[in-house]
Amino acid sequence: MLVGVLYWNPLRAYLHVRGEVAQRSGEVRDLQRQKQALMERLAFSTSTEALARGARRLGFVRSGEHLYIVKGIPAWRARHRATIARHG
Repeated sequence: MLVGVLYWNPLRAYLHVRGEVAQRSGEVRDLQRQKQALMERLAFSTSTEALARGARRLGFVRSGEHLYIVKGIPAWRARHRATIARHG
Protein backbone atom coordinates (compact mmCIF):
# COMPACT_ATOMS: atom_id res chain seq x y z
CA MET A 1 0.00 0.00 0.00
CA LEU A 2 2.78 2.43 0.92
CA VAL A 3 4.61 1.65 -2.33
CA GLY A 4 1.44 2.47 -4.30
CA VAL A 5 1.08 5.82 -2.55
CA LEU A 6 4.74 6.65 -3.16
CA TYR A 7 4.41 5.90 -6.89
CA TRP A 8 1.10 7.72 -7.36
CA ASN A 9 2.42 11.30 -7.67
CA PRO A 10 5.29 10.49 -10.06
CA LEU A 11 2.96 8.30 -12.15
CA ARG A 12 0.32 11.02 -12.29
CA ALA A 13 2.92 13.62 -13.27
CA TYR A 14 4.32 11.29 -15.95
CA LEU A 15 0.87 10.71 -17.48
CA HIS A 16 0.13 14.43 -17.43
CA VAL A 17 3.42 15.29 -19.12
CA ARG A 18 2.94 12.52 -21.69
CA GLY A 19 -0.45 13.98 -22.60
CA GLU A 20 1.05 17.46 -22.89
CA VAL A 21 3.85 16.17 -25.12
CA ALA A 22 1.35 14.44 -27.42
CA GLN A 23 -0.71 17.64 -27.68
CA ARG A 24 2.33 19.80 -28.35
CA SER A 25 3.62 17.33 -30.94
CA GLY A 26 0.33 17.69 -32.81
CA GLU A 27 0.62 21.48 -32.66
CA VAL A 28 4.20 21.29 -33.97
CA ARG A 29 3.06 19.13 -36.94
CA ASP A 30 0.29 21.61 -37.74
CA LEU A 31 2.72 24.52 -37.59
CA GLN A 32 5.20 22.69 -39.81
CA ARG A 33 2.45 22.14 -42.41
CA GLN A 34 1.49 25.82 -42.21
CA LYS A 35 5.12 26.84 -42.61
CA GLN A 36 5.50 24.60 -45.67
CA ALA A 37 2.36 26.09 -47.25
CA LEU A 38 3.61 29.63 -46.57
CA MET A 39 7.04 28.82 -48.01
CA GLU A 40 5.38 27.50 -51.17
CA ARG A 41 3.24 30.66 -51.44
CA LEU A 42 6.34 32.81 -50.97
CA ALA A 43 8.24 30.92 -53.64
CA PHE A 44 5.31 31.28 -56.05
CA SER A 45 4.71 34.95 -55.30
CA THR A 46 8.33 35.81 -56.04
CA SER A 47 8.42 33.80 -59.26
CA THR A 48 8.98 35.59 -62.55
CA GLU A 49 5.47 34.72 -63.74
CA ALA A 50 3.82 36.16 -60.63
CA LEU A 51 5.86 39.36 -60.89
CA ALA A 52 4.96 39.70 -64.58
CA ARG A 53 1.23 39.26 -63.80
CA GLY A 54 1.43 41.87 -61.06
CA ALA A 55 3.25 44.30 -63.36
CA ARG A 56 0.63 43.80 -66.10
CA ARG A 57 -2.16 44.51 -63.60
CA LEU A 58 -0.42 47.82 -62.89
CA GLY A 59 -0.32 48.62 -66.61
CA PHE A 60 3.31 47.83 -67.33
CA VAL A 61 4.24 46.29 -70.66
CA ARG A 62 7.34 44.50 -71.82
CA SER A 63 9.81 46.12 -74.12
CA GLY A 64 8.49 45.95 -77.70
CA GLU A 65 4.87 45.38 -76.68
CA HIS A 66 2.05 47.88 -77.23
CA LEU A 67 -0.45 48.82 -74.56
CA TYR A 68 -4.07 48.87 -75.67
CA ILE A 69 -6.79 50.30 -73.44
CA VAL A 70 -10.22 48.97 -74.31
CA LYS A 71 -13.17 51.01 -73.06
CA GLY A 72 -16.89 50.34 -73.04
CA ILE A 73 -16.70 46.61 -72.33
CA PRO A 74 -19.75 46.55 -70.00
CA ALA A 75 -21.90 48.31 -72.63
CA TRP A 76 -20.65 45.94 -75.35
CA ARG A 77 -21.48 42.92 -73.17
CA ALA A 78 -25.00 44.24 -72.54
CA ARG A 79 -25.58 44.76 -76.30
CA HIS A 80 -24.10 41.33 -77.05
CA ARG A 81 -26.40 39.63 -74.51
CA ALA A 82 -29.41 41.46 -75.93
CA THR A 83 -28.48 40.35 -79.47
CA ILE A 84 -28.07 36.74 -78.37
CA ALA A 85 -31.40 36.85 -76.51
CA ARG A 86 -33.20 38.21 -79.63
CA HIS A 87 -31.68 35.65 -81.98
CA GLY A 88 -31.60 32.92 -79.33
